[in-house]
Amino acid sequence: MTEIIVSKSPPVATVTLNRPEDLNRLTPDAMALLGRIIDDIAADDSIHAVVVTGAGNDVFSAGLLNPDIRAAMTKDAVIAFVLAANRVFDALAALPQISIAAINGSIVAGAVELALACDIRIAADDATLTMPEAKWGGFPGAGGPHRLGMVVGHARALEMICTGREVSAREMDRYGLVQAIHPRGAVKDAARTMAETIGANGPLATRGAKRILRERRAPGFAEARALSDELREALEWSEDVDEGIAAHREGRAATFKGR
Repeated sequence: MTEIIVSKSPPVATVTLNRPEDLNRLTPDAMALLGRIIDDIAADDSIHAVVVTGAGNDVFSAGLLNPDIRAAMTKDAVIAFVLAANRVFDALAALPQISIAAINGSIVAGAVELALACDIRIAADDATLTMPEAKWGGFPGAGGPHRLGMVVGHARALEMICTGREVSAREMDRYGLVQAIHPRGAVKDAARTMAETIGANGPLATRGAKRILRERRAPGFAEARALSDELREALEWSEDVDEGIAAHREGRAATFKGR
């Protein structure tokens, strides 16, 4: 089975995370494939809009890592995977084309950071969003804190990240995290319609508008990214991360010590 399906029907390309047996989770191999797909789309002048979604109607993606997966990896491998995700999500954000995340179901952890790297997000009315990393002793390390803060503001971003609570589609809409809500099963068609509308407009205009808006958001981003990478690497070697993994696997509440 192809882990990611790409279909091109100019002016629109659709990228579908296609691992339904594992909740459309992005493995290191799938992440590398996504990077190559993004590079190919960036170079394709016939494509003016990109839809990113997950296979099925239940799950956009369960992200990259959870405590069970992390426990089977070395710490160096975890750090390398997170840094690779940063590069791929940065490339997605830097696409000249307009990108739309069609959140077709639950979206968790690193998958939220993937959606945040898209320009526009729309969601199914039964979609939910969760950033549970703090419950595992970690924090979103692939662009989450800085991109989420730019979208929903400082206080709301901190509340979502630090509580790790589940956010409903209605809340996403209210916070400005998504730009529209559609009935279950209809969000992919809605994203395609939006992409076709964008693609029918002048590409110099749409790409230019994106460049201007990206430039407006650029100040401070590189510094935040560097700090995130530094703190994320230090965190991986902390006792709290080990405790978070152990507690999850043992089905108990974690006891964090801040070291």
